[in-house]
Amino acid sequence: MHKLYDFMEARERVGTVIVKTKLIHSNVFSEEAGNDVYIKPENLQVTGSFKVRGAYNKMSKLTEEEKKKGVIASSAGNHAQGVALAAQKLGIKAVIVMPKHTPLIKVEATKKYGAEVILSGEVYDEAYQKALELQEKEGYVFIHPFNDEDVIEGQGTIALEVLEELPDTDIVMVPLGGGGLISGVAAAAKLKNPQIKIIGVEPEGAASAKASIDKDEVVELKETSTIADGAAVKKIGNIDFDYIKKYVDEIITVSDYELMEAFLLLVEKHKIVAENAGILSIAGLKKLKDKNKKVISILSGGNIDVLTISSMINKGLVVRGRIFKFSVDLPDKPGQLVAVSQILAKENANVIRLDHNQFKNLDRFHEVELQVTVETNGEEHIKKIIESFKKEGYVVKRLNSRETMEE
Repeated sequence: MHKLYDFMEARERVGTVIVKTKLIHSNVFSEEAGNDVYIKPENLQVTGSFKVRGAYNKMSKLTEEEKKKGVIASSAGNHAQGVALAAQKLGIKAVIVMPKHTPLIKVEATKKYGAEVILSGEVYDEAYQKALELQEKEGYVFIHPFNDEDVIEGQGTIALEVLEELPDTDIVMVPLGGGGLISGVAAAAKLKNPQIKIIGVEPEGAASAKASIDKDEVVELKETSTIADGAAVKKIGNIDFDYIKKYVDEIITVSDYELMEAFLLLVEKHKIVAENAGILSIAGLKKLKDKNKKVISILSGGNIDVLTISSMINKGLVVRGRIFKFSVDLPDKPGQLVAVSQILAKENANVIRLDHNQFKNLDRFHEVELQVTVETNGEEHIKKIIESFKKEGYVVKRLNSRETMEE
């Protein structure tokens, strides 16, 4: 376990390669959470995530002999780029093993920093095994993404920056995957100020740290299911488990829907784009029992592809009740579309799409189904629209609530 000066020395080491990310005060998340919320935007790091801190700290501490051997890592994303950049800065050969189906954009980003990329295995675990084989065969130094004291030490530098900028911080919210980030942040923050509360935020479908703490031993999940792929870890590190037990006050979990909602607000209100695992701590803000505290949410990364961004925005709009899709059965006679349009116009709902289907209700010969998609201002607005239709004798069936998305 580290002492405070270890983190301070690490900060000196990583200072030459990282961006010192400044806190961003958030009115919108402060209001939603009932706390004074600040975002620590690690998505603005050179490689798009915090991972470069731990990788560089670890690799800069290698002996000259180890540096000559070169390093190897397995990763499908952020760790790969962190190791590759650190290797480039330190003049070390880096080999990164990535699963075969890693998006090309991530492969190219890693190669851009001069690393040799080997595509192997269908899933991360198979890529990891390949990396271990190559380490054995070629004598490379293995750089683990989270289960490593020097990597943990590098990640802890985030806490020192936060407390320098906002010394009276009450709570730090940290995304939790393998456990490296929260281990470093929790240890450094508590060593600096033991009164600070550290809360980890995990995806509901990959809550390996919560399962481990509940059982008081490292637990391996049978499977993971979450859109936060960067935190979809079946088993946290055993070193990280010890840190979490000692320094972390609470672990909360969030659903994919809560992530979609947080993503939309972050894009819309702050013009910040982040990856799904990166916003775990933002999605967790609503679940804080504490109120009127100074809260830091670490936004851990921003490496997300454009198609996923589009999907997250659309689903976020549905979850927030900003897009309302419904169907209504109409008598098959002229003037019905005009009547529907008038109700929507009166309620200031902006029509995005209309589907008029005469053949949907074959069992009810004299009716047609109209499917309508409108833009709204949220759930209260949707209730008013449904009420207006009811008054005019129409029955509305909602097609895109969170419940229908789950079906």
